[in-house]
Amino acid sequence: VQLQASGGGLVQAGGSLRLSCAASGRTLSSIGMGWFRQAPGKEREFVATTSWSGGSTYYADSVRGRFSISRDNAKNTMYLQMNSLKPEDTAVYYCAERQSGSYYRRESYSYWGQGTLVTVSS
Repeated sequence: VQLQASGGGLVQAGGSLRLSCAASGRTLSSIGMGWFRQAPGKEREFVATTSWSGGSTYYADSVRGRFSISRDNAKNTMYLQMNSLKPEDTAVYYCAERQSGSYYRRESYSYWGQGTLVTVSS
């Protein structure tokens, strides 16, 4: 499985961005995909996750109500719509495929994209 994240950039506070994650394939054992982010000097943290069907989605408290995760199985692509962006959302955003375990734990994800940088100016 290869994951390619894109869509990052520089945006003013209050603005929006949509990230994309294109997957080249899928492991038979995978149960979903998710987004994580890592700000400078901080650990990588969970942002959002979705099941393959899109029927189950979960968000970190810090982004719930502002971010929306979705997927297009026909295009093998996952999205993260980010609205009302804040300076504290500045980070490198990574997409990943989950094999098992809790959706908010990094250890549950085995395949990772290269990351895309989101910078929110105040």
